[in-house]
Amino acid sequence: MEVRLETLQIKVDDDEIGGTMLSPATRLPGVLLVHGWGGSQKQDLERARTAAGLGCICLTFDLRGHESTARQWETVSREQNLRDVMAAYDWFVRRPNVDPASIAVIGISYGGYLATILSALRPVRWLGLRAPALYKDDGWHLPKRQLHADPDLPAFRRRPIHWQDNRALRACADFRGDVLLVESEHDDVVPHPVAVNYVAAFGKARSLTSRVIPEADHGLSEKVWQTTYTEVLMNWLTEMIVGARQKAATSKLERHETEKIRETP
Repeated sequence: MEVRLETLQIKVDDDEIGGTMLSPATRLPGVLLVHGWGGSQKQDLERARTAAGLGCICLTFDLRGHESTARQWETVSREQNLRDVMAAYDWFVRRPNVDPASIAVIGISYGGYLATILSALRPVRWLGLRAPALYKDDGWHLPKRQLHADPDLPAFRRRPIHWQDNRALRACADFRGDVLLVESEHDDVVPHPVAVNYVAAFGKARSLTSRVIPEADHGLSEKVWQTTYTEVLMNWLTEMIVGARQKAATSKLERHETEKIRETP
C-alpha cells in the first residue's frame, strides 16, 4: 500500500517555509465479498457499504446457481463457482482505482471455502472467513448439491483433517497474509472441528484472529448476531487497512529522511 510524499514551499509574507505533504495513493484497497451457498450478494451489501466508509472499494456478486442464474442450482459445480470467484477477482483488480497489492477477500460458509482456494490462485493480502465450510476433494466436478447427499459429510466435518489431505486446507497452509476466522458457537452446519482444522492449517499466516459469536447459529438468524459479526469484521478490517497505511506512511517518511541526510553536504 503506497502513499505519496511531496515536499513544497509555502509563501508567507516575503518568505517561504518548507512543508511536506503526505497523501493516499490514487489506488485504494479492494474488498471482494463472497456469499454462501443459498445466499446472494444482498447478504454483503450492508457490510460493503460500511467497508467503503473505511476508504475501500468493495465488490459483491452472485455465484452461479443463485439469483438470476438460479436455474443452475441443481447443476452448478464447485469448479464453476471457483471460476466465478476468479472472474470477479480478475475484473476487480483491473479497475484503475483498485490497488491489486491490497486485496481483502471475505467469504461466508461455502464462500469462505472458495475464498481459501482463491488465495492459492490469486494474490490475497487479507482473508476474512465466517463459518468457512469444508468439503472432501472427491467429486470436484459434481453438482455442488450432490455433495450434501454424502451420508459421511457431517462426520467428515467433525474429524481432524490434516492440511495435506484437503485442497482448501492446503491453500491455507500456503497463505502468508492476515486472517480473520469467525465461528458461531452453536453451528450445526459447520461445527467447531472445522474451525479447528482451518486454524491449524494457517501455520504461515502473518497473523490469525479467531472469534466466536456466543449463542449464534450458522445462518446468524438473530439480528444481534449479525450485528456482532459486522462489528468484528469491521474492527479487523480497520486494524488491517489503517495499520497498513500507517506502516506505509512511516516507511515513506523514513526513506525521505534518509535521503535528506545523504544529500546534506
